[in-house]
Amino acid sequence: MRKAPLGDLELETFNFVAWRAPVSVGEAAAEFGAPRGLARTTILTVMENLRKKGYLKREKTGDVFHYTAQIAPTTVLKEMVSDFVKHTLSGSLTPFVAYAAETQELTPDELAELERLIAKLPQTDSEAHKP
Repeated sequence: MRKAPLGDLELETFNFVAWRAPVSVGEAAAEFGAPRGLARTTILTVMENLRKKGYLKREKTGDVFHYTAQIAPTTVLKEMVSDFVKHTLSGSLTPFVAYAAETQELTPDELAELERLIAKLPQTDSEAHKP
């Protein structure tokens, strides 16, 4: 089942927890929230919202809850890209590819990876019969 979409702060918080886990609210507030000017209560609210949406899980250790990712960050990213393509680009990847071609911000490694991924795409019947 697809999870509820994430806002910017939720995504940043999810990524922090996923890569730093297990992490308590206090640790997240000190290491992630404080440098951004966010109060501990804000971090607690965001982490609990992420838990209720199914992105994080928590486990009590002693008197403290520690949070970890319920799903992999790569899965979250794939779902976000899928939603973006479906809803913002009306299901077409052409605008994204055009942007990538025009931005000139791709590194040689990124370009090679894109070429590798494109080569793996299945060919349609019309493409397979081109001379």
